Amino acid sequence: MSDAGDDVQNAGYDGWLDAAESGEAYYLECPNGHGSLPPRRVCPDCGATDLERVGLPETGEVETYTVTHVPTPAFEDDAPYATAIADFGPVRITGQIVGIDPETVESGLEVELEVAVSQTTDDRILGFTPVSG
Repeated sequence: MSDAGDDVQNAGYDGWLDAAESGEAYYLECPNGHGSLPPRRVCPDCGATDLERVGLPETGEVETYTVTHVPTPAFEDDAPYATAIADFGPVRITGQIVGIDPETVESGLEVELEVAVSQTTDDRILGFTPVSG
């Protein structure tokens, strides 16, 4: 196990959002190079239990997305919004695209993590902001 010890294995979603919000997002990597996001005790690909905390790449690329116009009540004030799966190298992450019109989202868009707030619930959500330039 890495120096981070049990708090890496037991890190929950809120703890991971805290790390992402402070610019220290990470993923867990096993000795075979498989990446996954916490919380994990075992690599989902090979079953290894020796997981190391590794810094997440700063940017990713949207692989696929969907635009929601008629949401569930839990997201009614957020609509319309785009939810995407972005490839961040060793891991794929699902989040809501923020900072642009959802109708302009496209596959291949370069994004970075942003912890945003749901307009409906005021809860923190994982978002992606397009990279300028």
